[in-house]
Amino acid sequence: MRPGIAAGNPATAAAGAQILAGGGNAADAAVGAVLASCVAETVMTGLLGGGYAIYWDAASRTAYNLDCFCAVPSGEGADLLELQVPFGEELVHYAIGPASFAVPGVPAGLGALHERFGGLDWRDLFEPAVRLARVGVEMSPAQASCLAMLAPVMTMDAGARIYAPHGMLVQAGEMLRQPGLEKVLALLRAEGARSAYTGSLAQGILSLMRRREGLVTADDLSSYEAAWSEPLEIDYLGNRVLARGGLAALADLLPRLPRLADLDETERVLALLPALETFGPETHTTNTTVVDRDGNACVFTTSLGLGSGDFVPGLDLHLNSMLGETDLVVGELVPGERMSSMMSPSLVLDADELVLGIGSAGGTRLRTALVLSLSGIVDEGLEPQAAVDRPRFHVTGEVVNAEAGVDERALVELERAGRNVRRWPGLHHYFGGVSAIGRGGAAADPRRSGAVVMV
Repeated sequence: MRPGIAAGNPATAAAGAQILAGGGNAADAAVGAVLASCVAETVMTGLLGGGYAIYWDAASRTAYNLDCFCAVPSGEGADLLELQVPFGEELVHYAIGPASFAVPGVPAGLGALHERFGGLDWRDLFEPAVRLARVGVEMSPAQASCLAMLAPVMTMDAGARIYAPHGMLVQAGEMLRQPGLEKVLALLRAEGARSAYTGSLAQGILSLMRRREGLVTADDLSSYEAAWSEPLEIDYLGNRVLARGGLAALADLLPRLPRLADLDETERVLALLPALETFGPETHTTNTTVVDRDGNACVFTTSLGLGSGDFVPGLDLHLNSMLGETDLVVGELVPGERMSSMMSPSLVLDADELVLGIGSAGGTRLRTALVLSLSGIVDEGLEPQAAVDRPRFHVTGEVVNAEAGVDERALVELERAGRNVRRWPGLHHYFGGVSAIGRGGAAADPRRSGAVVMV
């Protein structure tokens, strides 16, 4: 596998590639790329969000899961703010506000990844992201499209200055400027990841919590730690898929997938659709996949949820809204415990040889996007970019959402069977954002203005 990076934004991919080219390994590049994504992709993610990663250590031929998702806070505070937002063809219910903010995990995750596997100095990994924060970053078409739909939330508080300067939303090709993030990155660079939990950034977060009646306390922050664990191993067509459990439920889904290699497009859609029916959260997410010259790999998925609409004063730092994501609130919420998530960064091995690193963004659509792409590569033998580019379908209840290009004969047959088919006019970021690197090449999702840089 060639070294390189596939990510949800050209600036994110360029940041990771710069670190790889400078001698960094997959962990270094993943840290630098995720930091850059928290500047370039703030409609989708942010430093006060949560995430998961999987790391492949080529020397030991061992994989490790990293859990840095959001945790349940212990405080009591204001009520959630309810609202509905048009999301493509759907009207989606959200709950935001300071009471939706859960204990963030991204800084801790970056620190833990670097501490265990990084080779370069921590401070050297910040340069690409700092530059983006200082000079601004070009708004991608996918980010601009998503911003237009989420404007009621994204333009609350300091968001109005950031995303709608002079009263107009930032458009594709225009510069997104978030100068406060340069201060945030400087603090993380100097104080380490713990700045967000016991240092200067933590003080800014807690000041906002006191002022706005948020639920996150000093004890919640100081006690948070990223956690390492062994991946879940799933057999799929003689390959070992290494992933995590959680709402994506790949351990249940992958073994039940039909064989696809000998099916035509109509048969493929009709065979896959029953297995992919699912319900879940409508969060906003991004994914980064890195492979280095020694064969190490890292897949890192992060999310801010929708974002609470609240920003840490002076820092342009958006709070996550995980406690307002109804479908993430599974079972009793116990302070200190992790919330549920659909994220599932994954590796595919043939015996002990890494053949694919893959992950996806997309909330409810994350599992669908991941499985459609993974099965296309592993079962049907498609090159990664062809598998990612192929039009997708996703089921919500009785509605089958289908991108333009999904086999029409299959859709007509579904309608005859009583299903409601919603035909989307083209590819759309609603259907997730996959990034992958494998033996057959690398892929980034055009739905999210993704980019690949090989080194």
